[in-house]
Amino acid sequence: MTTPTRRRSTSRVAGIAVLLALALTATLTVAGCSDSEADPAGPLPTPSTTRSVTPAVDPAYETYVALGDSYTAAPLVPATDTSNGCLRSTNNYPSLVAAATPGTTLVDVSCSGADSASLIGVQKTGSGPQPPQFDALTTDTDLVTVGIGGNDFHLFGTLVGVCSKLRDSDPKGAPCKEHLSSGGSDRLTRALPQIRAHVTAIVEGIRNRAPKARVLVVGYPQILPATGTCPQLMPLATGDYAYARRILEGLADAVEQGAKAAHGEYVDLFPATAGHDMCADDPWINGQHTDTSRALAFHPFAAEQEKAAELV
Repeated sequence: MTTPTRRRSTSRVAGIAVLLALALTATLTVAGCSDSEADPAGPLPTPSTTRSVTPAVDPAYETYVALGDSYTAAPLVPATDTSNGCLRSTNNYPSLVAAATPGTTLVDVSCSGADSASLIGVQKTGSGPQPPQFDALTTDTDLVTVGIGGNDFHLFGTLVGVCSKLRDSDPKGAPCKEHLSSGGSDRLTRALPQIRAHVTAIVEGIRNRAPKARVLVVGYPQILPATGTCPQLMPLATGDYAYARRILEGLADAVEQGAKAAHGEYVDLFPATAGHDMCADDPWINGQHTDTSRALAFHPFAAEQEKAAELV
């Protein structure tokens, strides 16, 4: 998730799909292969015909590359690497998955603030530029997880920054929805199909750089409740909760549809995190106050990362 003060040029975001397409074309030219030639899941095991067997343990993957934004990096879930500005936790879901898969080497390049363009271009952080996340992919990579899309078109940043600032103008109404919908359909809703296209292009790009890899697209958790409010944790106007919830559901759907359009496997966190939203009695998402020993504001706690690792 981006912070309210973090901004990118709109031209950079608008060109993501074009850049991804160009990068994909270049890879095809160099590698001489297409995603149709790769089986991301690998060969299926042959069942025994002579004896019963116990359920097989998931096979080890030699090289696991984790791509994504802060919902993958999990800033301040203890302990956090602060050396490069990406704020990656040593207990984020990629680390937990690798620890539970013997023989696997993890290459985690997830980075807080990343959007789809960060996979193919340099991302600037407070500690300096970070190389494109796709640089971590090789022909030897055999497992990839990617969680991306929430920072595209400033989606998270708008809900957290713009919407919270508008609350005081109409605490009981829906000032953010009205503001973003001026002139017709709101701009976050219009962004969702483009995020879907970004995810599709990303999965195709991964396949062409790591043709033998199994590719899992990890969705976003439930951040806000289906009903009710908690303005002390998420300072939205009462009527904007339903709007923000609709956008977040739309984001989860866009990521899922984008993954499936490219025949990627989708890890659905949305139903698995029901009852653990920011407002819940047992929240897995932090509210607006950073807890330096548990999680950055508006980001996952350790329990959410543990559930994500379990599902992966």
